[in-house]
Amino acid sequence: MPRLYVVATPIGNLSDMTPRAIETLKNADLIAAEDTRVTRALLNHFGIDTPCISNHQHNEEHRAASLPQRMLEEDLTVAVVTDAGTPCISDPGSVLVREAAALGIEVLAVPGPTAMASALSVSGFDTREFAFYGFLPRQKKELREKLLSMKRSGVPIGVVHESPHRVIELVRTIAETLPGCLVSASCDLTKLYEKTIRGEAGEVLSMLEANEKAEKGEYCLVLDMSAAETEAQEAASSASLEAQIFEALMEGCDLREAGERLIARGAKRNDAYRARTAVQRFLEDLMSDEDDGEEEDDE
Repeated sequence: MPRLYVVATPIGNLSDMTPRAIETLKNADLIAAEDTRVTRALLNHFGIDTPCISNHQHNEEHRAASLPQRMLEEDLTVAVVTDAGTPCISDPGSVLVREAAALGIEVLAVPGPTAMASALSVSGFDTREFAFYGFLPRQKKELREKLLSMKRSGVPIGVVHESPHRVIELVRTIAETLPGCLVSASCDLTKLYEKTIRGEAGEVLSMLEANEKAEKGEYCLVLDMSAAETEAQEAASSASLEAQIFEALMEGCDLREAGERLIARGAKRNDAYRARTAVQRFLEDLMSDEDDGEEEDDE
């Protein structure tokens, strides 16, 4: 009977590899790995010789189209892993899980390390309710809009990933956009030089800027937005939805992009659609009036 195991692997400290994860990888017929070179180093450390195939973000759609069918035909047990942590959480694996489940293949979790849970646990925040956002937009304008949307969601805690080369700019934008937001920034979780710094976003920014090694190691940040202030940003966005559509058009967006911007800012999808339609009709009527005026001039 074919099975697909979703196996968590260490995010840094190899001692976090669970006995069940080792046993599952040893007994599997095949391992679907994000990067076979990274996984092979892990397998060698634990004396596991199970063959590997790649399953990363660029080939997962193709892999998921064929591997589950092969599992059924050959009665294979497959384990899916990523370079570090739990597959499917801001990492490849979900497409393969979806397609396997659709064919009736049993999918089982082998739980273990994940940066998100580790960062939450050491934040010191009230984490009874939180949302995970993965990597946020890179462009500053889109990033600010996303942060405001996160605040408006009503979920007080947000968890995000960031690369070491971009973390300072991210925290700077958080400080500018959400004054009063508390940040717990964890780097190199479970590794020898694991470090977590906490405080208001501006304070954390100062600590990062003063740290010569800030640009080394991946970051997982927990944001406590419960006391963050957004009055200035809300005032800037208080114009009518139609006015905001026109503003986006003036900046080079098309109508569809302008509508999506409203939704990102917290507008309901139906309200954004009505505003976009109203502006479209206004522009069409305006063009029609201009055409009629040209015909009268010709006469």
